[in-house]
Amino acid sequence: MTAQELVDADTEDDGREGGLGVNVRVVVHPDTDEESRGIIVDDFGDAAGYAVSVGDDVIADPARRWAVQLDSGSLTFVNSDALRPE
Repeated sequence: MTAQELVDADTEDDGREGGLGVNVRVVVHPDTDEESRGIIVDDFGDAAGYAVSVGDDVIADPARRWAVQLDSGSLTFVNSDALRPE
């Protein structure tokens, strides 16, 4: 499936992880003081979750699964457990 097909796809009850997918509106950090709303703009899938280290030096922490464009205009990166479909 191409990236454009993911964006154009109907995301209702399509078997995706918890109803999450690109172009789905979500609540980020629901029921917390950090709660915000936005839309998923990228899914890093299998590329998420790996830190980058060179010897004992950590160059980058593990990536998050989803990129979410918040209604405030900010971009945030979170894992599935921090999201709920709106």
